[in-house]
Formats: sequence, structure tokens, C-alpha cells
Amino acid sequence: MDAGTRATCQLSNFQAELLELVNRYRAAGASCGSEGNFAPASALRWQANLTQAALQHSDDMQSGNFFSHTGSNGSTAGQRITAAGYSWRAYGENIAAGQASASTVMTSWMNSPGHCANIMNSTFREIGVACVKGGAGNTYGTYWTMELATPQ
Repeated sequence: MDAGTRATCQLSNFQAELLELVNRYRAAGASCGSEGNFAPASALRWQANLTQAALQHSDDMQSGNFFSHTGSNGSTAGQRITAAGYSWRAYGENIAAGQASASTVMTSWMNSPGHCANIMNSTFREIGVACVKGGAGNTYGTYWTMELATPQ
């Protein structure tokens, strides 16, 4: 299976649907619970290097059967984003596991104050998302990573 299909959990219109959902939330503004209320924010652009960093982390979580912002080699999101060739000024990372669709993962993230705050952060300009299917030995059926960043 090619990386493009593997990176999308074989969901159709993956990139377009995620961008539409994220940007709809950003355009409306949101209350992110303990993180506060966020005014409407500008739309994000899809970015290939951020998608590559997201795929690397989703692959790592799936192959190691773990769920954490820390990679199996101790890496942070910032280190993974840099390693993918992206020069960032600011970044955020959302992870999720088990959701079967873009809409369900977005609902999960928007219901989590910290993840919601990342999505609504007006500093961020670009986004990359990957979803990798789990296998028979995995705790979860899907492993999602969203990288948000502001370029230098």
C-alpha cells in the first residue's frame, strides 16, 4: 500500500475533509473549556512536511503499539517536525486513537480543551494530518496525528 493511502486510513477525501472541518471550526471561533474562548481564526493551509512528520509519529505509535506525544526514540513533536524538513516558529500536536472518521476525530479533539486550543490557536498557519490503521496486535484500530505550525 502506498504511503498516501496508508497515511489516510484509506478514508476518501481525507485531506479535503480535514481541512474543511478544521477551517470551519476556526472560522466560527470556539469555547475550549478550561483553555478559554477563542475568536475566529484564519484558515490553515495543508503542508506536506507537517503531514510527513504526522505520518512518522502515527507509524511509530502503530508499530510500537503505544499512544503518546513522545516518540519511541524519545522525540518531541518539534524534533519530528524539524526532522521532516519544516522550519517552525511555533507548533502544536494533537494525537488520537480509535476514531474511524475525520468527523469523529475532530469531535474528539474539539471536546478536549488542549486539543481544541491547538486547533483554534490563531498563531498557526499550516497543518498536516496522518491516520494509520492498527493491526491485529494493536490496542487501537487507528492512530491519528495532527501537526499545526507557523513557519519561520
